[in-house]
Amino acid sequence: MKRTFNVVIERDASGFYVGVVPELPGCHSQARTLDQLTKRMKEAIELYLEVKEPMPKQLNFVGIQQIEVSY
Repeated sequence: MKRTFNVVIERDASGFYVGVVPELPGCHSQARTLDQLTKRMKEAIELYLEVKEPMPKQLNFVGIQQIEVSY
């Protein structure tokens, strides 16, 4: 069975790329390059799905928005 997941990617203060899968709580990884992050995220998703049942519902990606707040 094949399924597509959305990965939100950010860059941290150290220059690492950090990927998170919103549909899979706790499924994340990091890497120095985007190519390396893609490989690691695929592996993280596959490992997540090996141990999680049932399959999470598929979400339809809408977009990403940045919101600035003062605190």
